[in-house]
Amino acid sequence: MNCGVPCLVQKQKLNHLVKNNRYPYTKRICCALVLGIFLLGLSSCSVERFIPEGEYLYTSDNVEVVSDTVIKDKGELKNALTASLIPATNNKFLGMYPGLYFHYKAQREKPGFINKFLNNKFGKEPVYLSDVEPYQVEDLIRGKLENNGFFYSVVASDVKRDTANKEASVDYRVKLLNPYLLKSYQLDTDTMLIYSELKKELPGNIIKDKMRFDLSALKAERERLERELRSKGYYHFNAGLLIFEADTNQYDTRRFDLFLRLKNKIPEKSTIPYKIKTVNIYPHYSVEEDSLSRKFKDRYAEKNYFQKEVFFKPKRLDPFILIEEGDLYSPKKSSNTSRRLSSIGLYKFINIEYNELDTNPSDSLGLLEANIYLSPLNKRSLRAELKAVTKSNNFAGPNFSTSYTNRNLFGGGEILDLSANVGYEVQLGSTKQNLGTSSLLLGVESKLTFPRMILPFTINTDWFDYAIPKTVMSLGAEYLNRSQLFSLTSLNAKLGYLWQANRYVTHEFFPVESTYVNLGNVTTDFQEVLDDNEFLQRSFDQQFISGMRYSFTYNGMVDTKDTHQFYFNFNLDTAGNSLSLFSGGGSPDDPATIFGLQYSQYAKADVDVRYHFKFAKRQKIATRLFAGYGKPYGNSDVLPYLKQYFSGGPYSVRAFQIRSLGPGTYTPEDGDQTSFYDQAGNIRLEANIEYRFPLFNFVNGAVFGDAGNVWNAPENTQLSGSRFESDFINELGIGVGTGIRIDIQSFVIRFDLAAPIHDPQLDEGERWDFRWDEPVFNFAIGYPF
Repeated sequence: MNCGVPCLVQKQKLNHLVKNNRYPYTKRICCALVLGIFLLGLSSCSVERFIPEGEYLYTSDNVEVVSDTVIKDKGELKNALTASLIPATNNKFLGMYPGLYFHYKAQREKPGFINKFLNNKFGKEPVYLSDVEPYQVEDLIRGKLENNGFFYSVVASDVKRDTANKEASVDYRVKLLNPYLLKSYQLDTDTMLIYSELKKELPGNIIKDKMRFDLSALKAERERLERELRSKGYYHFNAGLLIFEADTNQYDTRRFDLFLRLKNKIPEKSTIPYKIKTVNIYPHYSVEEDSLSRKFKDRYAEKNYFQKEVFFKPKRLDPFILIEEGDLYSPKKSSNTSRRLSSIGLYKFINIEYNELDTNPSDSLGLLEANIYLSPLNKRSLRAELKAVTKSNNFAGPNFSTSYTNRNLFGGGEILDLSANVGYEVQLGSTKQNLGTSSLLLGVESKLTFPRMILPFTINTDWFDYAIPKTVMSLGAEYLNRSQLFSLTSLNAKLGYLWQANRYVTHEFFPVESTYVNLGNVTTDFQEVLDDNEFLQRSFDQQFISGMRYSFTYNGMVDTKDTHQFYFNFNLDTAGNSLSLFSGGGSPDDPATIFGLQYSQYAKADVDVRYHFKFAKRQKIATRLFAGYGKPYGNSDVLPYLKQYFSGGPYSVRAFQIRSLGPGTYTPEDGDQTSFYDQAGNIRLEANIEYRFPLFNFVNGAVFGDAGNVWNAPENTQLSGSRFESDFINELGIGVGTGIRIDIQSFVIRFDLAAPIHDPQLDEGERWDFRWDEPVFNFAIGYPF
């Protein structure tokens, strides 16, 4: 939970901070990294002295593909052949072999603890030329070519040795002949019922006319036919029962006919469909209570529910189960049922088993009993967490949080979460001129989640084929006391719906989202800031925010193996429209109130578009574009402070500290600790690009470039240079940098070091300046985009 008012950060230019030793560690970190890489390079470049006499380090391989005619997908074929080369070559990093160096050092008679540790974590065993069998690799290449329709092709190899550096490489040359192309694809005829079903599914999109012979395509076709037939009830059918036969005898040219048939002597049960006779559900299953629960049967919606006591009401559980009595067996319904049940958040194990009932092989239809075993999580759980927090504004301190969870609160899968947190922070290295040297944060929140839609009217559940929407209700309160500045109390309430439309698309709709903010204990220093900035004053005056929010997300990055991955997020946030119907509306100079509270009116929309190009294993180019705009109207001429945009920080333009960029070309006065509150706006544009690559094991590297800024619309600009105008492109903050990511089972710890190359706060003509000696260090969890 967050009241929306961020911590106070220092906003001087980075060179001023370094010059005054406010951030003494920045240069030290940069120098240490450079020195470490330099020393590693000196040691790792000399691995040739460890190479045994007569051996050559295997450093590179290459496949050259030539043909007399144009070959379709020649580049993809070359990549497939290259991937089949064995063994893998010794990989370099920046022209060095750190992995080999650590390995060699650990082989000494007394390697020492450090060398053993480095070898265990990062060492790589060397691959020598003597480990390579070029003739064996040639056979592998020929096999790969034949699997792709290039029969009788010629493969040769050439070994090259560099005696001076004790390195060797192998080049493979492939002379392609014209491939065999498909002339016809047909099914052998038979009287069995399953052949008629196969015939219906034969015109697929994998085997195409005039396609090249492709063994992987034939395997994919068999798997497709298996999926199609199993979806029609063929419970015992599998791809291994199908066989392809290719005939080239009918043609003088390189053509072939493809025939599909069932193997000989297959089990008769695999050729008949099955239907569901009985559906049994165990909502509170455990091995100990298995036999006991079978005595307590409750019949509901043509299903049998077995539970000693009503743990989960059948009426509430039934919508999640798509398996119905009388239906043909369907793997899709089974997987969808399992996914739906998992989405409740109540069960740790979900197991769907099918038992075959007495079936005569001569029957044309088999019978199945479906058993759904559901093992719940503990009904109640309590969690406490104590952690140390450090932030980019030099605030640090302890934070304690605790949470209580009650699952299946009302017997319908409801989940109640209660949480509380206490945090205290002190600004390290502060001086007498610093304001807000300590911070106290207290917060509580309650959230109740229903695994269904709660509405005053009935809707068609057929709209939610993939997943059932959830209803979320929450109440929260937070108190923030910033010493020598102000205290802030906030209350918030939400009512909304979460719905996953399919594997990629998620909707969030909160028709009720209200926040009350009360600014108190304002010191003289902070009051002067508010008095000097009318729009900032008004952004805090808007105590009551009530509106609706909608979010649409398309996440194609769940397919982690795809070459091209897309992500799109759209958010729409509006406030005050319904309240104006009761208050009669107002204006910024004469704002309307409700219950004696001044409320805000605005509309805010933003989009976040990402594209990842994965061109090799653990290597990709990631890009992101963000654009957002907030429009105050009616009762307001400025967005509430907690709804404004800011730029800079570990998830934004990383060459600038958080909230230190913008708006526009606005430049805070040197030493002004409260300018932080001015550096926000109602317009935000950002673009990012990052190249990610592996270093060793679970450690990845990155080089990146970021550009962005925030601005204010012309109608509510007060700060000099903050207005959004046509030459906004010249007011972007731009930075470049490099980083390290420690990725352990998708938990990512990120370190980024970035330096500005274009600073809009400087005078025109001086903005382009690569300040590599004034980097900004960012520490964060997760990838930035």
